[in-house]
Amino acid sequence: MSVFAAIVDGGSLSSAGRRLNLPLATVSRKLADLEAHLKTRLLTRSTRKLVLTDAGRDYLDACRQILEQVEEAERAASGAYAKVKGQIVVAAPIVFGRLHVVPVAAAFLEAHPEVDMHLRLGDRNVNLIEEHVDAALRIGTLPDSNLVATQVGSIRRIVCASPAYLKRFGTPQALDDLPAHRCITFHGLEAASAWIFAGADGRKRQVRVHSRMTVSTADAAIEAAFLGLGLTRVLSYQVVDALQDGRLVRLLIDHESPAVPASLIYPGQGRLPMKTRAFIDFAAGRLRERLGSAYRSSPANRSR
Repeated sequence: MSVFAAIVDGGSLSSAGRRLNLPLATVSRKLADLEAHLKTRLLTRSTRKLVLTDAGRDYLDACRQILEQVEEAERAASGAYAKVKGQIVVAAPIVFGRLHVVPVAAAFLEAHPEVDMHLRLGDRNVNLIEEHVDAALRIGTLPDSNLVATQVGSIRRIVCASPAYLKRFGTPQALDDLPAHRCITFHGLEAASAWIFAGADGRKRQVRVHSRMTVSTADAAIEAAFLGLGLTRVLSYQVVDALQDGRLVRLLIDHESPAVPASLIYPGQGRLPMKTRAFIDFAAGRLRERLGSAYRSSPANRSR
């Protein structure tokens, strides 16, 4: 059952083999043995992908429930509910994870020597139940679900620039000043020709900008801003340290779009293992402190 579920999750036999640390031949044989035992085909194979049959889809649902029950029994037997130990799987966005989750996770592991962590960094929303993730950092409004959420901060898109750029080209005081400035655009968030701002009333305003540089990562946009190339607009958590130490100045605060929540989420069904409860309790306050420091930074200029 574990091999079958890993094949479906990975999309191929070779991916399942890597995930389970099994040779490809072993994965193929186990799937064949399972289908022979059930006397039915679970997957149809083509040159490009694997597709679940109707029987395979029903069997996969049952497998996941059974495997979860087995894991629950093993956690109880091993003392996972009585002691902080074992492996914990945590997921987070790539940049947020690198900047904020990694330092918090390192401190947590130092405090709990019997815990190991698998930190999965990626910019897609994982399914905690199906992918066996204990906790995840999620940015944005959360849909209703059987997950529990603990908010650890608020995230905004902010405009910022280096002191050297502002000294050379002046400080924008209003959105109407932006077209006259050099800009650096991260095209994952904005178009190169216009930035969109939303007021507290939800009304949106499109402001034309001149992008001297358009980049494909937030890190590149921030680095170009450090070098004085222009104004950039990124997510607040990406520049916490730079705002604190003065490498960047936060601008046009009164025109920032409404914040969205950043939350730690974890499954809400069943008993929570001690390792997960310990991590949530440990990480929540520290992440709030790290994210809150961005808003305690004193920008040199505010537009009114």
